[in-house]
Amino acid sequence: MVQPYHVGDTVVSRTRDHTRRWPPVSRTTTRDRAQRDVGRYVNDDLRERYFAACDALYAMGALAVAEMDVETSFGTTHVYRYGPDHPSGDSRIPVVLVHGAGSCSAMWYPNTPALSAERPVYAIDTPGDPGRSVQREAIHQPERAAQWLEETLAGLGLDRVHLVGSSYGGWLALNQAHRGADRLASVTLLDPGGLEKVGLRFFVWIFVSLFATFAPKALRPRLAAWLEQPVLVVPQLRTMMHLGVRAYRIRRPAPLPLTEDELATIRTPLYLVLGKRSLLVHPQRQVERVPRVIPGARAEIVSNTGHGPQIDHAEEINRRMLEFMHSTE
Repeated sequence: MVQPYHVGDTVVSRTRDHTRRWPPVSRTTTRDRAQRDVGRYVNDDLRERYFAACDALYAMGALAVAEMDVETSFGTTHVYRYGPDHPSGDSRIPVVLVHGAGSCSAMWYPNTPALSAERPVYAIDTPGDPGRSVQREAIHQPERAAQWLEETLAGLGLDRVHLVGSSYGGWLALNQAHRGADRLASVTLLDPGGLEKVGLRFFVWIFVSLFATFAPKALRPRLAAWLEQPVLVVPQLRTMMHLGVRAYRIRRPAPLPLTEDELATIRTPLYLVLGKRSLLVHPQRQVERVPRVIPGARAEIVSNTGHGPQIDHAEEINRRMLEFMHSTE
């Protein structure tokens, strides 16, 4: 039996207790048909296999000191807490990590050791994407996405955070900076959505990358270099992504780009990191545009990478993120 404890007004648990949250996945029912806008697993077997793949990836990063379930208006948000290594770090503003689309917080395995060495880190599983969160209500509009994240941070008892988002998580972080920045000490965007309309080239890259994961093992390093796709050369990451596509039906808001007027409302210290060969955005265009539109924003391009700078150059990106966070304090 898991013993709960309280953070703010939210009951969370010190250890995992998935059985109480995961009813068996059955064939389509009337209730299922009424909740087509809610992300869900296809069946119990694939869900458990996906969790096992996630756990293999979590094991490559820092050891979580706690796992928490935060109740929100949209369902249960599962959160992993890491570090810090020294008690003095507990007084520092924590980091909150928001993962990319079609993934879960296991994707932060290259980053949790360095970040949590210095300050508390919370990695969130986004409802509507595969992970251990349980979505019960639709989150399609940007304002509802901001409400969900605000409720999650409040439930964790976090009054001030450094918010870090990658790809789709970058859009969520950017959206929060525009719509609900009261708790934000800073925002770091890693090759994020939300800056421009997603073009065909990005979807082609996603499709080709997925197809390439089935290539013979000997060819994957060359394909990974050509596609700028670390999924191909990290077996645990490849397995997790494969199972996520099979196991889960994704439902989440479309990452619509913010207008220049909306971006101009942002006053939170902002750090934008783009891969030089990113296909999600036009890096040179955005590294010039964002500091012009958002007062005080810092923007940089990282060479020799595409859409995953925090994976391809983890040590360097970790260092830069920590330096930026420290500078805002």
